[in-house]
Amino acid sequence: METYLDSVSAMGRNVICTGMGNNGDDALHFGGKLENREIQEIELGIGPYEPALNLQLWKAYEDEIKIYVENPSGIRIGPLEERMGAQRWRAGNTNLLIYYGKPAPYHVTQEIYFEFLPDALYVDSGVWKLVLQGINVKNGDYFLWLPGGKTLNPGTGFYLPRVHGTLTIPATARRLISVGAYDSRLLSYAAFSGRGSSELPYGKPDLTAPGVGITAPRTGGDYGSYTGTSFAVPFVSGSAALLMEWGIIKGNDPYLYGEKVKAYLRRGARPLPEYKQYPNYEVGWGALCVTQSLPQERIAPSTDRISPVT
Repeated sequence: METYLDSVSAMGRNVICTGMGNNGDDALHFGGKLENREIQEIELGIGPYEPALNLQLWKAYEDEIKIYVENPSGIRIGPLEERMGAQRWRAGNTNLLIYYGKPAPYHVTQEIYFEFLPDALYVDSGVWKLVLQGINVKNGDYFLWLPGGKTLNPGTGFYLPRVHGTLTIPATARRLISVGAYDSRLLSYAAFSGRGSSELPYGKPDLTAPGVGITAPRTGGDYGSYTGTSFAVPFVSGSAALLMEWGIIKGNDPYLYGEKVKAYLRRGARPLPEYKQYPNYEVGWGALCVTQSLPQERIAPSTDRISPVT
């Protein structure tokens, strides 16, 4: 999806904006670095009454590692076999379907997909362990993901989650404007907003916009209060449209689209009080400010407290 959206963004006269996702403070992501002959154990809690579960492990394809899975009662399966097609294992009252992926034309990484399926109604609850053993490791970085979207029961998640890298697809696309959320009343970062990571070859998010307690229309013609990065994105897409109108429609800059709009919005972004260094993994280049982003009508930069959107 990221490759497709980057291609569309390069076609001209468009700007694509997306949210960073709302998994920033959820225990859904873990990552680390594995060395040769090193063994690491990752603990994953599965709460009661979980009807099914899937887990994704991403690593460099060139790294050869052994993988074991241990259920809460201590039953260990593995090492898993790296082969095409599904392989089925059983641990206690839970069946595991495991799929090894291959690199794609657009990336050199490998996905290993785990599906937890109960024998009866629910997956065995308790502390599961994923054991990784380095055999022939050249890179060593790995990343683990549980499903987002508030689909998991309380108690299901990694015991030592990693907050960095919690942005979700398609915010990972290079050419998109990826938008985080902040609380415009408190002028503070919204903890649920997905974060970027040093593992990405480019900085994300690009900037942040109000995403807490946003008044918006709802079904039936009334209004409601909403929270999430999906409600921060419209501030930025509307601002991008205003810049494109100023540049393309009004004749001030016929090439004001795509990465150029992103560059102007990044430059015009204002600081939030809790941050000294920009860009950063939480708010990117700062908080949206259209006034500062106008290329020929910029006012002197200010470090004063900012209004929700200027």
